[in-house]
Amino acid sequence: MPDNPQQNVTFPSNGGEAHGYLAVPPSGSGPGVIVIQEWWGLTSHIVSIADRLAREGFVALAPDLYGGATTHDADEAGALMQALPLDRAARDLAGAVGFLLSQPQTTSSTVGAVGFCMGGRFVLTLAAQQGEKVSAAVPFYPVGPDLPDLSGIKAAVQMHVGGSDAFIPVEASRGIADKVAGEASVTPEFHEYPAGHAFLNDENLLGTYDSEQAAVAWGRMVEFLKQHVR
Repeated sequence: MPDNPQQNVTFPSNGGEAHGYLAVPPSGSGPGVIVIQEWWGLTSHIVSIADRLAREGFVALAPDLYGGATTHDADEAGALMQALPLDRAARDLAGAVGFLLSQPQTTSSTVGAVGFCMGGRFVLTLAAQQGEKVSAAVPFYPVGPDLPDLSGIKAAVQMHVGGSDAFIPVEASRGIADKVAGEASVTPEFHEYPAGHAFLNDENLLGTYDSEQAAVAWGRMVEFLKQHVR
């Protein structure tokens, strides 16, 4: 895999190394949040999400699950997602949680996790895997492989989905919320927007970016993280 110029940190991952992008707030410290990429990779958009969270007062870490690869081509992105070993991604995300909690800039005893598209599914997987270490899980329009058992989720969950999402119907997203509620006994806060898939992605690769709905969702997410990640 090629080096990704967005990477600025390296951290241990189950006996190996993983890479990512770390953003620290102007104050120099704050609660920790993991940012999980879309199927495009660790792109400038995901870096911008981490930077925006840092400006909101969080220490934000975006792991590079593709090991450097990025794309703006949907077919290639789909192939990268399909080829991603789920066990390796899980290890890298677990390593990211441990790394973030170990940083002197991180003031919280837990982390939040936010993710988009493919990353939305991984948010729930990570929350189930890490239990009480993840206190807030925020998936946006989650798509990807079938979810594992979610009974380990201890986090508060807030979901954001597009009502006209062409990749995952709202009914399927509600099914994910029902799975969380049934297996983890956590009732997700569920928000449906009059928008399509990836409505928060201002790179607008699918032509579905909606600035108005993105602003509403962003405000809800930040308030939720501030409430639950301490």
